[in-house]
Amino acid sequence: MSVLICGSLAFDNIMVFQDRFKNHILPDKIHILNGSFLVPELRREFGGCAGNIAYNLKLLGGAPLIMGTVGIDFAPYASWLKGQGIETRCISTIDQSLTAQAFITTDLDDNQITAFHPGAMNFSASNKVADAGAVELGIIAPDGRDGMLAHARQMHEAGIPFIFDPGQGMPMFDGDDLKAFIDIATWVTVNDYESELMQERTGLSPEAIAERVEACIVTRGGEGSNIYTGGGRIDIPSAKPASLTDPTGCGDAYRAGLLYGLVNKLPWETTGRIASLLGAIKIAHAGTQNHYFTRDEFAARYAAEFGAKLDW
Repeated sequence: MSVLICGSLAFDNIMVFQDRFKNHILPDKIHILNGSFLVPELRREFGGCAGNIAYNLKLLGGAPLIMGTVGIDFAPYASWLKGQGIETRCISTIDQSLTAQAFITTDLDDNQITAFHPGAMNFSASNKVADAGAVELGIIAPDGRDGMLAHARQMHEAGIPFIFDPGQGMPMFDGDDLKAFIDIATWVTVNDYESELMQERTGLSPEAIAERVEACIVTRGGEGSNIYTGGGRIDIPSAKPASLTDPTGCGDAYRAGLLYGLVNKLPWETTGRIASLLGAIKIAHAGTQNHYFTRDEFAARYAAEFGAKLDW
């Protein structure tokens, strides 16, 4: 049965400035900043949380169903998703809008200047969870504010268990909003920074959140992750990446691992390790959907990393 992934679909335009921003920005002229950076290196990647999660879940052998809104320029991305065997029937095109786009310029010190155009993502609430048909579980990933609120409520009303993943959408919600999400979610997942921000806004620690849901998962980058569930904490080790090439999309890869473990009713220890390994595989590749593996290759890597056979 399908896993419904509600979230953003976007183009990531990634540019590299072969110098340092600090050499071209005068500290005493910040109030009249007018900079221009020559970026001979540019690549355009398929991204957005929903697309990234779906791609990784499909690699594992899952059945992702994306629900999102896109613009009139989406055709190349749609072709890519279909080529990967990912279901796109719940992706809606918004006339006279462009697909969400991120424009990211990085300098030689890895400083970044990012501009984000939400475009069609702002219309995500126009999609209805009921249109997805029968799904086993879902995830509310970063998307338009109204869409996240509506889709969480609709999943809850339909009895669909789901993960609440606020991610970079966290600034759109105050403490009461976040508590409302938590109270109807089945699981909550955040990174360590988002966990602190959520606690500041809601007054709820990961342990307190875990008392309201089945599990609260906090990722900590290279330090692994913690799964708070059943009154205790399960510590998941990080997997060793082949290289630290590009962290963009690692969180989405991890969440795909969570969804795979949940839909297949795997133990949390196994689910967390699958998620950890997915993040490690992704970080060794530039872009969010350029890595690839077979199930046999993944199982062999899992055994090498964690010293145990993957029973999936």
